[in-house]
Amino acid sequence: MALTIEDRTAISELISMHGHLCDEGELERLDELFTDDVVYDLTDFGLEPLVGVEAICAAALALGEANPVGHHVTNIVLTEGDEGQVRARSKGIGINADGTSGSVTYEDTLVSTGQGWRISHRKVVARRVPLSGRSK
Repeated sequence: MALTIEDRTAISELISMHGHLCDEGELERLDELFTDDVVYDLTDFGLEPLVGVEAICAAALALGEANPVGHHVTNIVLTEGDEGQVRARSKGIGINADGTSGSVTYEDTLVSTGQGWRISHRKVVARRVPLSGRSK
């Protein structure tokens, strides 16, 4: 399957929409981004993977005021995967209410559904050290 320009645009906008929905508290709309059975892998943060849109919503609500006030996505790179899937890597920058920030890499698997592209698996990898710890 060759990704069309239209597919690339739709997928990039879908990934970008995550921050808008979260920052606006529109968690009931996360089904516009994720499959019903999405796996949201937070193991890099010492947490178990969340399974399903409802679990993601519940986790965000439980985090409450500790949620970032700004989720920013950049550097989206798409590659064709197996069986019509698309792999996406992007950078996430979270801005907290106190002005601190954090950086992650999103590793996504997307599938085409009757409602358009959706993320079926997302792994969130924390960026904790420059150059991934590589030195001279």
